[in-house]
Amino acid sequence: MDQTRRLERWRQRRAAHLAGLQWLGTETTGGQPVRYVSGELLVVDEHYDDARRVVEGLGHRAAEVTTDEPLPGVRRLRAPGLDAIRATRRTRERASDGGAAGPNHVLLASPFEQGGPFGRPVAAAAAAIPQSPAGDGAARVVVMDTGVWADSPLPVSLYRVGLSDVETDVDVDRDNIIDSDVGHANFIAGVILQGTRHAQVRIVKVLDTFGVGTELELALRIAALTDVDVLNLSLGAYTVDGEPPVLLRWALNRFLLGRDRVVVAAAGNDGVTDRPFWPAGFAGAGVPWRQQVIAVAAHDGRVLCPWSNGGPWVTLAAPGADVVSTYIHHPDYGTGWAAWSGTSFATPHVVALIAEHTASTGNVISAAKQVTSSSPRSIGGYAAVL
Repeated sequence: MDQTRRLERWRQRRAAHLAGLQWLGTETTGGQPVRYVSGELLVVDEHYDDARRVVEGLGHRAAEVTTDEPLPGVRRLRAPGLDAIRATRRTRERASDGGAAGPNHVLLASPFEQGGPFGRPVAAAAAAIPQSPAGDGAARVVVMDTGVWADSPLPVSLYRVGLSDVETDVDVDRDNIIDSDVGHANFIAGVILQGTRHAQVRIVKVLDTFGVGTELELALRIAALTDVDVLNLSLGAYTVDGEPPVLLRWALNRFLLGRDRVVVAAAGNDGVTDRPFWPAGFAGAGVPWRQQVIAVAAHDGRVLCPWSNGGPWVTLAAPGADVVSTYIHHPDYGTGWAAWSGTSFATPHVVALIAEHTASTGNVISAAKQVTSSSPRSIGGYAAVL
């Protein structure tokens, strides 16, 4: 099957899956789909009263509006049929603050939105991963992504995972086709471990087998992290009017501010340059820790991939076309290895380089600056690691 047919089939399956999620709302703003959990509004504490008035002004009786505090300083208002996008905009108008409120965004793994960007991964010949464990001074890397499939050529001795972060089913919807993002975390971890012996990798599940997760779940998982130096986020979303997601900003502020840590995030695969893809967009946002966020576009060794996002908020570009890494053991993938494309897989190339530099410098932020400032060439107008 050629790339065009595979991509179309992938898109049809993706659309069918998303259409079946009754809790999912979608609205196009700025030419890109903004996906969110229906009936929920997130608001920072100081603008809670504004948000409450807005929700009730939209016709919701006080008795039907429920409130909780999923994270300190941020409240969630829920009401049946609440128009989260409309409530977001009205609350921001009242508060004169673009960060006052937002929906509970739905984030997607970077290859999900665009099908990889050519559909499911392609079987590939096995490569090699150094089997020696990470030594002293290794960077503690967390891949926050899908769960991990243990039945994989990814050596179980080279990564850590909790029981709730392990997956076993590859066809949850029982359509006799592997779910779209099966093996996504395996693939990312494999790229990191092929690139360095100086990374202690841990995999934390925030996405399902179709690469779908919520801003709230991601923020909660980030808030719970302790022993970590580098966070790989090969996922993201577009937001209402391009504003930073409320909960994710809170979580990353707590995670990064005043700490020797960095986040490396995928720039997205829609080929757009005029709209940030979050969390990578924080690299160009007005937050005090923006230099601790590295937004990664994808190149093919010669040019920026035409499907890769770009823009002033992108930090650099890394290999993202036909990347070969560990996938899963399956009849369709005889070696367990695959080739896949996307900014999802450019991102771990940068993580591996940061781990290499951290081993010699002992400082994560300094290591990240070395990677972003010493790239040997420019591709598509961006500093490029090869």
